[in-house]
Amino acid sequence: MPSSKTAESGLSALGSSPKDRLIIALDVTSAAEAQRLVLQIGDAAVFYKIGMELCMAPGFFELLEWLRGRGNKVFVDLKFFDIPETVARAVGALSERGAQFCTIHGNQAIMEAAARAKSNGLKVLAVTALTSLDRGDLDDLGFHCDVEALVLSRARRALAAGCDGVVSSGLEARALRDHLGEKLLIVTPGIRPVENRPSDDQKRVFANRQHANYVARIAVI
Repeated sequence: MPSSKTAESGLSALGSSPKDRLIIALDVTSAAEAQRLVLQIGDAAVFYKIGMELCMAPGFFELLEWLRGRGNKVFVDLKFFDIPETVARAVGALSERGAQFCTIHGNQAIMEAAARAKSNGLKVLAVTALTSLDRGDLDDLGFHCDVEALVLSRARRALAAGCDGVVSSGLEARALRDHLGEKLLIVTPGIRPVENRPSDDQKRVFANRQHANYVARIAVI
């Protein structure tokens, strides 16, 4: 069973408006470019993801503070994976920055350490299986089980460890909701328009008209 700490988070962390559940990925090369994009989007979005590319550019934390100063929500997507104590200290430090979400890899000890370290409303999301991985990639990594079974197993363990939710392909969103209910936060990358150019590295994606009744119950990037 999820801990009380997890159960209290629930879907309320996303907000009731569809706009609150759309997370815009600021996958650009500089903080200045990210700010220009945010200003161009204006009131059409409130939630933004800042990840590894921007973390390697000057002004990462200044950008986070600028977003928070505008009243935006911030998802720090760095997929922490290291010695559990190191991850715990990173999550603890990030908790002081005002971000809403952060990501970690789904190793049991890492998940437990991150869950203990989070505070100030920061929600910890465990990565289940990267959407850039398909069946062949998972076979190469030694995961010979069904992808959906792998995702469900990791999501159950994440909740038991005290994490607030998971990052998962939309292809597994229905199974996650059916098996784990509404307490689990699901953030789904790889949402694509119906008319999509297959030019990026996301493999396990679905278009925005597929599983439409589940899109309203998850956050999407």
